[in-house]
Amino acid sequence: MSELYRLTVREASAALTAGELTSVALTEALLARMSAVEPTVQAFLTKTGEQALAAARIADAERRPDHGPLHGIPLAIKDVICTEGVRTTCGSAILETFVPPYSATVVQRLEAAGAISLGKLNCDEFAMGSSTENSAYHVTRNPWDPERVPGGSSGGSAAVVAASMAPASLGTDTGGSIRQPAALCGVSGLKPTYGRVSRFGLVAYGSSLDQIGPLAWTAADLALVLQVIAGHDSRDGTSAATPVPDYTAALTGDVRGLRVGVPREYFVEGMEPGVEAATREAIAVLAAQGAELVEVSLPYTKYALPTYYIIAPAEASANLARFDGVRYGPREQGESMWEEIELTRGRRFGAEVRRRIMLGTYALSAGYYDAYYKRAQQVRTLIKRDFEQVFAQVDVLAAPTSPTVAFKVGQRLDDPLAMYLSDVCTLPINLAGVPALVVPCGFSEGLPVGLQLIGRPFEEATLLRAGDAYQRLTDWHTRRPTL
Repeated sequence: MSELYRLTVREASAALTAGELTSVALTEALLARMSAVEPTVQAFLTKTGEQALAAARIADAERRPDHGPLHGIPLAIKDVICTEGVRTTCGSAILETFVPPYSATVVQRLEAAGAISLGKLNCDEFAMGSSTENSAYHVTRNPWDPERVPGGSSGGSAAVVAASMAPASLGTDTGGSIRQPAALCGVSGLKPTYGRVSRFGLVAYGSSLDQIGPLAWTAADLALVLQVIAGHDSRDGTSAATPVPDYTAALTGDVRGLRVGVPREYFVEGMEPGVEAATREAIAVLAAQGAELVEVSLPYTKYALPTYYIIAPAEASANLARFDGVRYGPREQGESMWEEIELTRGRRFGAEVRRRIMLGTYALSAGYYDAYYKRAQQVRTLIKRDFEQVFAQVDVLAAPTSPTVAFKVGQRLDDPLAMYLSDVCTLPINLAGVPALVVPCGFSEGLPVGLQLIGRPFEEATLLRAGDAYQRLTDWHTRRPTL
């Protein structure tokens, strides 16, 4: 079996179950691949190769016929998710030395399923960004073109899969941070319904928006990972006690009769022609297989960007108040406690994080709360209502993920508004709390494009069914960059 590092989760699992492959051999192949391409891609912040090999040996020794499909499968974790005994920096200098004393629920569930961690992945600082250029440590590069960004904030999570250093990864999505990098790196990614996956152990950015989800090559692989990490968690007050279905059983390959809404507002002005063409061609593939296309409207979509950039920074302002250099990470020295806190935050928070803290603090301040934050929450309700009304007519929505392909490193750093517009097609989904899936659907100017499928709350199975059916008919998810 050649090029083991190219195996998908499902392929690797089948080979392990059949006794054709060992977890040690697979892990060694991925670590060798990491040695070869990580200097170019720079997806990792912390590597745990030795621990991974030790875990692989245990997985091989303990393998039984009734083990689940993730037993002995290596993957990697975004560095905003706590891992016991392994440094968790959130891409920030303010947490440079922080080692959590516990693991997030998703990590615990993966470990219980026999999955193996290869390390922690780079991201925009505290998940605030769309390009992974805001990390305090280094810029992650897009495996399709190292001169371009991988997207963000889960850029490391998308790049590690695209570069074949791991068959799957975990990312987080607050306004598009799984889906946009998945699209820009040519892999599949899923943002589950808010509450579907536990947020316990996730370092919060926007508590009413954040959701953990998987990235991999295929929708079928995403189903395998989601099956393990989904479900109620009593330690997370936002976790939903909604039953978890069998996601793999939903992958029938059949979309006949599926009503697919095409929202006109998502084909925004300024969208690159190649992106729109690839997206519309992908939608036509679903129609050719018996899906029913329905043009729909989500009129409050145009307010999603300003709404998000009031609510998310406001929540970030509250959440990041705990980082003061006293309890977590390194501390700058000063003549008083207050001076030390001021120096620590001033020197160790990056520019984008400081910008969002100031925006959020302003929006929550006396005299401005009603004018900004309260009104933004009211508009959020209208955006959510848009989705509820549309989902009375259709089963899923099909739309672009990003208005452009991956842009060049440094191209938008001096223009925050242009950077924020990268997420114009993904933000409404987080405000509404509904699930969304991205699958590769073509190329524009030689760079990947992703189709975004949006579903009703807790109907990830329908999205995975549609994405899997599309991937059975196309080969975009089999394309690999040359590194």
